[in-house]
Amino acid sequence: MPNAFNFQASPFDCLSPAQQQLVRDHVDIAYFQADQVVLNLDAAPTHLFVIIKGFVQQFYGSEVVATYGPEDCFDGRALMAGKVSSRFVASEEVVAYALEKQAVSELIAANATFGALLFADLSHKLSALSERHSQHELQSLTMARVDEAFVRPAHCVDASTDIVSVVRLFQAERTVNVLVRDSRSVPPRMGIFTATALQRAILHGTPLDRLPVGELANFNLVTVRPSDPVGEALAVMLRHKVHRVVVAEGEHIHGILETLDLFSFLSNHSYLITVQILDAQDLDALQAPAAQITRLIGLLHRGGTRIDMIAAQVRELNSRLFERAWALVAPPALVANSCLFVMGSEGRGEQLLKTDQDNALVLRDGFECDDLQAICARFSEALQSFGYPPCPGHIMLSNPQWCQPASAFARQVREWLLMPTPESLMNLAIFLDAHAICGDTRLLDELRGNVAGMLVDNQVVLARFAAPLNQFAESSGWRGWLGLSEGPDHAAMDIKKAGLFPLVHGVRSLALEHGVAATGTAARIEALVAQGALTAAQGTDLTQSLHFFMGLRLKAGLADLAAHRAVTGEVTVARLNSLDRDLLKDTLAVVKRFRTQLQQRYRLDAL
Repeated sequence: MPNAFNFQASPFDCLSPAQQQLVRDHVDIAYFQADQVVLNLDAAPTHLFVIIKGFVQQFYGSEVVATYGPEDCFDGRALMAGKVSSRFVASEEVVAYALEKQAVSELIAANATFGALLFADLSHKLSALSERHSQHELQSLTMARVDEAFVRPAHCVDASTDIVSVVRLFQAERTVNVLVRDSRSVPPRMGIFTATALQRAILHGTPLDRLPVGELANFNLVTVRPSDPVGEALAVMLRHKVHRVVVAEGEHIHGILETLDLFSFLSNHSYLITVQILDAQDLDALQAPAAQITRLIGLLHRGGTRIDMIAAQVRELNSRLFERAWALVAPPALVANSCLFVMGSEGRGEQLLKTDQDNALVLRDGFECDDLQAICARFSEALQSFGYPPCPGHIMLSNPQWCQPASAFARQVREWLLMPTPESLMNLAIFLDAHAICGDTRLLDELRGNVAGMLVDNQVVLARFAAPLNQFAESSGWRGWLGLSEGPDHAAMDIKKAGLFPLVHGVRSLALEHGVAATGTAARIEALVAQGALTAAQGTDLTQSLHFFMGLRLKAGLADLAAHRAVTGEVTVARLNSLDRDLLKDTLAVVKRFRTQLQQRYRLDAL
């Protein structure tokens, strides 16, 4: 019997050692020639197959609905139902493990996660996966590097500096400690003086303006390296009974890690980025927290944090970053008499890694601002310096089309509705995702209200609005992405085109028809289910599919960044593990059914 069974592949990676032995005791090798039927319609299956080599196609009638490759397993559902509901055919020579039905039944009875991942529906699969990931989140945070936490800048003074001057430095730099350099000692040494030591300075008796800080500094520095795990830094603090450690690499000092910051990082590390944003006094000071946002995303993803929770944190951090940047470039009168808003995925709260800018500004009628164009251009340039590339379609407030008084903006929106073109309808779609960042939010609310009032029973406009669903309609090639096509490039799938766009725009179209005010896709789905426009099962599948696509795209984007490549949004399907490939098939099938439903609803084939 085979001993090389891969227990790292899903769903077998959740088995205990005893359960793994059960597999070894009841598995054999099966061989199928090209075009040979592996499982026939209505047959009673006796084994679960796990492919070692080759590919198997699943047919409903004459249509191929799924493709299985190495490490994929099939057909767990048929095994439990006692009857095969479709036909499985080897598309080339296939070698596979054949696991006996009785053993599979015992594994399902003993391990609920195995059963869920093997044959449950999409929702149960993703729920089981989420439970497994959440167990590792805190462990992942403690294993994060020290330099991924909030390391405060170190301020250094000479040992001869008087205490009064040090206190002035405390106030000016909003700090409670300074490093003290004693260059007269042999060899030179470095110490630390904290606000707590001020009590000893006052009791010293010497006038503070004549008391050198070096006399009261602690020269027994406790240090950690930037690459040390956060958990180790915490252990060092506890061991030495100190509230801060110096982060240093050799002679180079990176900064100070405080106990409060460390615990905040472990409990709510986005708070630290918010503090840096609010404390920034110029655009340059916003560079560091902007970079921290991307590092935080990677940290949360590695820790197994749910994708919707990551997106929610990113939305709040980006909003604070954009709001602070706008306040630094725009005069207060402009801020008060306008509304800055973001659109697209940023507006929906589904932005993760930094993509192109989608933002705009609506001004109060009658308000005028000198140098408005230069101010808007400076804001767009600032976001670009933070890592947000300019929008290829120039959907930015630096473009006069997206920076207008309220009445002019309203006329433009009406033109998009009443004189629709592919470009104007896409502008409308992006605008419908708008989310206010700062200023007078009523200006944006009134604009959106105009749209809702003009769409009552306007089926023609609704159909034209939904028409882009066909823009990236699937071709026969998507099955190749899942394993059949030949050549080195066959596995590159654009998740946005294949899954996210049709799902998001389909939900947006239904939301527009039913007057749903929410801008996030998940919130729109929830509202549509409440109104009866979608069934509860559809809502669950669409929401789970949305989050799966977002997670898959994020994982690929983080890999691109780690390899110093541009983030493309493409996923190399050939490199996905068996579970992700299985879930990708399920989610693409959800999108296909949803697209078909909307094509019939809006009669898109007639356009």
